[in-house]
Amino acid sequence: MKILITGGAGFIGTNFTYYYFDKHPEAEIVILDKLTYAGTRENLDPLSDDPRFKFEQIDIIDKDAVFALFARERFDTVVNFAAESHVDRSIHEPSVFVMTNVVGTHNLLDASMQFGVKRYHQISTDEVYGDLGDNSTDLFREDSPLKPSSPYSSSKAAADLVCHAYHRTYGLPVTVSRCSNNYGPYQYPEKLIPYFYFLASKGEKVPVYGDGGNIRDWIYVDDHCEAVDIIIDCGKPGEIYNIGGNCEKTNLEITREILDYVGQGEMEFVEDRRGHDRRYAIDNRKMEREFGWKPKMPFADGLKKTFQWYDLNQEWLNQKS
Repeated sequence: MKILITGGAGFIGTNFTYYYFDKHPEAEIVILDKLTYAGTRENLDPLSDDPRFKFEQIDIIDKDAVFALFARERFDTVVNFAAESHVDRSIHEPSVFVMTNVVGTHNLLDASMQFGVKRYHQISTDEVYGDLGDNSTDLFREDSPLKPSSPYSSSKAAADLVCHAYHRTYGLPVTVSRCSNNYGPYQYPEKLIPYFYFLASKGEKVPVYGDGGNIRDWIYVDDHCEAVDIIIDCGKPGEIYNIGGNCEKTNLEITREILDYVGQGEMEFVEDRRGHDRRYAIDNRKMEREFGWKPKMPFADGLKKTFQWYDLNQEWLNQKS
């Protein structure tokens, strides 16, 4: 069995690559990554000499290169982690997000259809559902309407719709998962947890948007990887699966936990992000009902493991920051 993992040198892709490599000793793994600022080839160096592992530096918007790879390798499974994913960057450079997240996904779907891929899995985000708002007790379900707020989430929602069109129109065996905020090793320090840890560890001020009351659901990256693996094996083509951590926290709560761990630094409230969604929360009961899956890692334990990894990989952190 041969699997293509796109974006496999990025944060979640790297973690999934190691997870899949260990869990499926029979599988051949090919990584496709453009190696943007957020993807690092060295993340996967321990696998470089293994005959089951290949790495291809390709941009998914390059259709000719994508098709040549599919023709040469003949994949059974494709998992698409490749994406531009930082909301602030999408506000300033929306066209980059449309090209990678929409056009790039379309190229992968076209190649998967032409070369007989048996399962295409799209990694999406809870941000496609939009904002639950203040004082809401609602949760995002798989049938919740799509109301994306940023160029990033809009591009991911568009990609999801193209995926479903390829299943409905052409019969391509597609599944989509929408996950809440991930944290863990290898995360590029533009995202909240590694960025705030990096600043606090240097004794610098940590910039908190608005009043810090924005709520997100958090999941440790290994729990996400396990859920995706289950969906690839057992998910029904054409279905959406929400993956959540059952761990809602405000940005203020997260910041305080980081500062407490580091033992220094202070908060600085800054102007809020444009179009900043107030609350996301995932209903992952479909994953539990159909597969018996639940997130395992308690937030405090996952945060400790994450910071221990950064403590042991200061050179990696400093190169990225």
